[in-house]
Amino acid sequence: MTTEIAATTRKAQGTGASRRLRKAGRVPGIIYGEGEGVSEPTLIDIDHNTLFHSLRKETFHASVLTLDLDGTKQQVLLRDFVMHPFRQQVQHIDFQRVSKNKKIHMKVPLHFVNAEVSPGVKLSGGIVSHVLNDLNIACLPADLPEFIEVDLSSLAIGHSIHVADIKLPKGIEVAGHGGHVSEAVVATVQIPRGAVEAAATAEVDAAAPASAAKPAAAAAKPAAKPAAK
Repeated sequence: MTTEIAATTRKAQGTGASRRLRKAGRVPGIIYGEGEGVSEPTLIDIDHNTLFHSLRKETFHASVLTLDLDGTKQQVLLRDFVMHPFRQQVQHIDFQRVSKNKKIHMKVPLHFVNAEVSPGVKLSGGIVSHVLNDLNIACLPADLPEFIEVDLSSLAIGHSIHVADIKLPKGIEVAGHGGHVSEAVVATVQIPRGAVEAAATAEVDAAAPASAAKPAAAAAKPAAKPAAK
């Protein structure tokens, strides 16, 4: 399903013009990059309420969007947006055009599944920790997934899932994450710290009566009467 959003070309520039747009319920923005037959940056404005609710959807951040600019549609990616420091108000937004024959770099969210049936959780009572929540990928626009699924069903206690263990969709390759991408940890499962401390305390308590038995017995033994002179 393609997400579409409407925009209008704006001619007025500067702080004052942007302020007036925001008061009128519009968000100033820009489209840049090379698309299908277009390469020049274009100043735009978008309805604030429509944009605000779109930004709350995960797919809006990790999908190729259709931007309807004055009736002409073009394919874009959301690249950046600025929120007001304390109001629920979008201050500015940036989109990048995409070309169907040129690879794009995108950060895609990870969806973790089957944690509850993994040996580390089901059999050992461990808790899964997500080290990475998204993955930098490179692909053609048509191959861009909304998310990448990470299967945790085989994750045992004390073990980890690495980037190399993720089954990537067709046409997707991992980008970034340092020099050793495949070795980067995605998720791990460990015994909760509180459970480890509780088990250690229980061991100490279990050993305490045995060590205290002898002093207690010695204290209970009546003292010998002094010899008669």
